[in-house]
Amino acid sequence: MAEYKIIAKDGRAKRAEMTTVHGTIQTPVFMNVGTVGAIKGAVSTDDLRAIGTQVELSNTYHLHVRTGDKLIKQFGGLHKFMNWDRPILTDSGGFQVFSLTGLRKIKEEGVWFNSHIDGRKIFMGPEESMQIQSNLGSTIAMAFDECIPALADRDYVENSVNRTTRWLARCKEEMARLNSLEDTVNPHQLLFGINQGAIFPDIRIAHAEQISEMDLDGYAVGGLAVGETHEEMYHILDEVVPHLPENKPTYLMGVGTPANILEAVDRGVDFFDCVYPSRNGRHGHVYTNHGKLNLFNAKYELDPRPIEEGCQCPACRSYSRAYIRHLLKAKEMLGMRLCVLHNLYFYNKMMEEIRDAIENHRYAEYKKEKLEGMTRGQKENA
Repeated sequence: MAEYKIIAKDGRAKRAEMTTVHGTIQTPVFMNVGTVGAIKGAVSTDDLRAIGTQVELSNTYHLHVRTGDKLIKQFGGLHKFMNWDRPILTDSGGFQVFSLTGLRKIKEEGVWFNSHIDGRKIFMGPEESMQIQSNLGSTIAMAFDECIPALADRDYVENSVNRTTRWLARCKEEMARLNSLEDTVNPHQLLFGINQGAIFPDIRIAHAEQISEMDLDGYAVGGLAVGETHEEMYHILDEVVPHLPENKPTYLMGVGTPANILEAVDRGVDFFDCVYPSRNGRHGHVYTNHGKLNLFNAKYELDPRPIEEGCQCPACRSYSRAYIRHLLKAKEMLGMRLCVLHNLYFYNKMMEEIRDAIENHRYAEYKKEKLEGMTRGQKENA
């Protein structure tokens, strides 16, 4: 069982630490997304350690359909396979399966779907998702749920949420069984449940109260950042987070921009993940305290400055905007790699600043300064 301890609170923002079998996670934390066991953009696990990554996130569905979780188990699990000695969170595969709209069929047992790689028919339900994640041996496994489109109608949402709750009970039972087996890669694997309910606050709250009673290791808010506005997302967080256990980690799945994270921390969220920093980096878009820059912009052609003055990431310590722009224009992999490293470093560093601000009871002030700096800079960069 993990130990989750709140160190400081500032309003609803919480600063905590979570002890796991693979090390202690300082929260609020941004998990760096390595879908198939690697961060896109030629970033190694040595790089991740160097830029202050605490948790790496990998994808159950993708590792299952390509290479295979059984093969990874033969290597002693994902930690050994990818040479990573810190916590790993694996998502359940639910989001990917449910995004294959034309290729899937949902039943009470689980979901039949066609692999996006070779078209073969695959079945995944709560037990299968837990078995795959157990083979991977991640630190934290996510429950199998249906990620509902944000704007789905009420009847559909109610039926789906009820099924997700039944699936969660099956996930919990199956994980307990797997953790007790002799050949289990990680017998201390943790389980996070997922709150769903689209943008219906009453359904969300009722579901949060139901799953809170299951006494899981952590709780996620899923099904946001999938079509609703930022205001709707913040409203749902305002409504639902108070109904999740405060003495357990709260994870907002797939979110988001630096501004989204700053707002969600203020509402009591302490785990985050998002593909933005790596995806944007691969397209030459880099985050700074003065807004986002597009390094393909001609005005950086002769710019001798680093991406951000004072930044200690590998890109800013050694290279100019002009050189990185040249690499991107020439389609050299190094250009993408440096931008991804900078963006992940920026996110990891921002989380460190957030933790310090909460501990020093100046989070509101920090959030205001950070948002103003980024907004003002964005206008100047335009």
